[in-house]
Amino acid sequence: MAKLRFGNIQENVITREEFPLPKALTTLKEETLAILGYGVQGPAQALNLRDNGFKVIVGQRKNSRSWDEAVKDGWVEGETLFEIEEACKRGTILMYLLSDAGQISCWETVKKNLTKGKALVFSHGFGITYNDQTGIIPPKDVDVILIAPKGSGKSVRRLFLQSKGINSSYAIFQDATGKAFERACALGIGVGSGYLFETDFKKEVYSDLTGERGVLMGAVAGIIEAQYRVLRENGHSPSEAFNETVEEFTQSLIPLIGENGMDWMYANCSTTAQRGALDWKEKFREATLPVFKELYERVATGVETKRVIETCGKPDYREKLDAELKEMRESELWQAGTMVRKLRP
Repeated sequence: MAKLRFGNIQENVITREEFPLPKALTTLKEETLAILGYGVQGPAQALNLRDNGFKVIVGQRKNSRSWDEAVKDGWVEGETLFEIEEACKRGTILMYLLSDAGQISCWETVKKNLTKGKALVFSHGFGITYNDQTGIIPPKDVDVILIAPKGSGKSVRRLFLQSKGINSSYAIFQDATGKAFERACALGIGVGSGYLFETDFKKEVYSDLTGERGVLMGAVAGIIEAQYRVLRENGHSPSEAFNETVEEFTQSLIPLIGENGMDWMYANCSTTAQRGALDWKEKFREATLPVFKELYERVATGVETKRVIETCGKPDYREKLDAELKEMRESELWQAGTMVRKLRP
């Protein structure tokens, strides 16, 4: 395990150098990895593991869109593709990648097939951390592991195919066999992780839920909508408002931040942009800080969990979600975006 310094803090990090793919394959050579759920993370992790040479099967509800996707991806019914309960019986490592609501509804089926010595793997700390609401309490004689890629399933697969990989968090909640750590490292490398950062289930889910509702998705969407609205209200055209709010942000500035940090992006902009950004940065930070504090408190106290369980578990959730996304997609802002993207050189 490498010990790397982040600022003034030293952290434990697993690297490909100390745990290369051949070692991961040897560690899991007797294991059958059952991917339970073929929705967001399931396809990417299943395909990456399969391409890396592990023994993988998929468990998914039959006669569903996800089952059809699995078939398209080359999983064969009765050989590598099964109903969830059958996959649970066959797998020695059960990778529980259903949605959080789906994990709750399928838990009894999974639990009864968690026989001694098996491993239960999550990519999210939700089910374990909030078990007072989810009811997910694993048997004591199985390993319970977290491998959480820091990106969407599409990113996990895309970066794998580009021979890059993605960073992931890992945690051990329960080590019943004495080999949970080795299993975790092997799985993390197998799904395409470049580095594995040590955490625990609670910290992972608290940071993840805060990030998704905050900077990664909720906050950035809200700020984009606010700036676009102000520009349009003051007579700027849709294309100009979109270019100055989204297009330059995603195509020019975010790549610079990803390349070498925020200061690098600032250093490569005009002095006018630098001065204005530095002056307004603190105002935006102070304006949003109370919102982020409220958000973190709601995550830590389980309020956000209750909201997820109550809404995402409803039979009509997918239909209502599609309607919300349709409204977003058909808004002037994102219709302008569709046209601007078509005009990229």
